[in-house]
Amino acid sequence: MSNRFNGATAKLAQTMASQPVTWASVTKTARGLATTAQHTLTVFGLSAVTIAAVLYARPDVAKQVSQFIAPAAVVAPVAAAPAPALATLMESHPAPAPAKEAPAVVSAEEKAMLGNQKQQKFVTSWLSKRYRVAGDAANMLVSTAYMTAHDIKLDPLLILAVMAIESGLNPFAESPVGAQGLMQVMSKVHHDKFQQMGGVQAALNPVANIRVGALILKDYVQRGGSVEAGLKTYVGAAAFETDSGYGSKVLAEYRRLKQVATGKNVPTVTPAAPAQQVAKAEKKADDVVHPAEAIAGL
Repeated sequence: MSNRFNGATAKLAQTMASQPVTWASVTKTARGLATTAQHTLTVFGLSAVTIAAVLYARPDVAKQVSQFIAPAAVVAPVAAAPAPALATLMESHPAPAPAKEAPAVVSAEEKAMLGNQKQQKFVTSWLSKRYRVAGDAANMLVSTAYMTAHDIKLDPLLILAVMAIESGLNPFAESPVGAQGLMQVMSKVHHDKFQQMGGVQAALNPVANIRVGALILKDYVQRGGSVEAGLKTYVGAAAFETDSGYGSKVLAEYRRLKQVATGKNVPTVTPAAPAQQVAKAEKKADDVVHPAEAIAGL
């Protein structure tokens, strides 16, 4: 094919040399060269397509051509190293022994605290149902009573019993004579005890009211020498012969709370009793209850 192309080119050169050069002859010659080049490229393209089709249809031929063009380097096989035995690994790198957890040591104070928390749950649930107080509010009041009792060394259940009888756990209760809050404290009389808590304005603050009321109750019990005498003074009946059953009501509620704190199932509604039975129960309560039973740390 190249010889034919060279012959045509020589022939054209001879023709051009024998004839005078004109624009028309130059154009004709260029057209001839372009046509010849076009035919040549067409032939090359068809040949390439044919070869590609053959290689696609015959993979074995394609592989032989590939190996002829770029022969693969001969790689010597590498023997795989044998894996070490598991026993060898364990001997050279023994697994660390699991750390033994030290037994938890619970102090007496922590045990008492856990016991108090359990008691508080029982007491909170019972008071919430008995006095129809929201669970979160009852929990706050019971927790405050327990913390206050721990600080001033007084039975928290006695504080809660007074709160229940005095206000029904209503922190905003106020009597006609001016007694205020959960413990129905006479803030005008005991204004000095509120000074460190913001003044008499804090009388309706549950935390301040519980603390001041508990301090007053403890002081009256110590002065009177018994819980009954202290409750009689607390209700303002120290100068009278009786307290109209106030002490009996508080102590009856206190005994219920003691049963609740131990996990016993105590009814939240107290059934009404005839007047004679109430009088007998009050007399029996006066004979049974002692200061040591109701007050801690005195």
